Amino acid sequence: MPKQPVQKYYINSFTYALDSKYIWRIMRGMRYTVKQFKAEYPDDRACLKAVLDNRYGKTCPRCGVVGVKFHPITGRKGFVCSECDRHIYPLADTIFRKSETSLWNWFYAIYLFSVAKNGVSAKELERHLGVTYKTAWRMAKQIRLLMAQETGKFMGIVEVDETYMGGRRKIDNYHDNKTPIVGIAEKRGMVKATTLSSQAKAINVMPYVKANVERLSVLHTDKSRIYMHANLDYKHRSVDHGEHTYVKNGIHTNNLEGFWSQLKRSINGTYHVVSPKYLPNYVDEFVFRYNHRHEPVCPVLLAKAARLV
Repeated sequence: MPKQPVQKYYINSFTYALDSKYIWRIMRGMRYTVKQFKAEYPDDRACLKAVLDNRYGKTCPRCGVVGVKFHPITGRKGFVCSECDRHIYPLADTIFRKSETSLWNWFYAIYLFSVAKNGVSAKELERHLGVTYKTAWRMAKQIRLLMAQETGKFMGIVEVDETYMGGRRKIDNYHDNKTPIVGIAEKRGMVKATTLSSQAKAINVMPYVKANVERLSVLHTDKSRIYMHANLDYKHRSVDHGEHTYVKNGIHTNNLEGFWSQLKRSINGTYHVVSPKYLPNYVDEFVFRYNHRHEPVCPVLLAKAARLV
């Protein structure tokens, strides 16, 4: 009997060869449903204990003893160490600090961000949580701080492309009215992107590329003049979009084009208008969501929420 073909699935730059009949089981295991969320975090007390565990584990930050027990303080968002009897407040220096909003509401807002492919607007948070718009807007802003892009350089085959977003008035120069964004994508891997303060040119695009892509990597771009001298540091390959050629001998920027498409549809459909001042935070949000597309996002965000900001 001939051997069944094996399908390859790419997850965060690592290749897994899997039989197709097991794929549905893996995808099912990657879900994190609202039922699981409510079972794990039923109330504020459970949420506060989760922040404490993620931040300190079983080690007291005051006395340094490992394996201590933390006893909750009645009427306060803190604990007492069983060894040194000193108070520990796990919400200090996190996104939850100085917030009168229920901690469970914070956790549920993070859950909504984790399962929404197209983002969550402040008005939607306002409706879900029953808070004011001002509170919902601040919560959304703080949650996006958890989605800051990670450092490190890409290598191998890397795509680079730029796009423009925003703009409301009609002027002669199309680009002058918009915010440029440059992006870098590994083939079947992760993405990085950032906004630029001026029109995308070699003088501001190439330094970003050099800071995030290892030398001698294979660089796939379009025929833009921005990348004319990219072959000095990289193995540069390009495809001519002006000739309506988008794939040639395996050379393309389609991964980034797909990311731009998702970013623009989501912002236009969910947020509608984003100012240049806050656009970097929204770019971080969708980069984070793209890079964690093969795993449940909520546990990742909740673990990040316990870290210092």
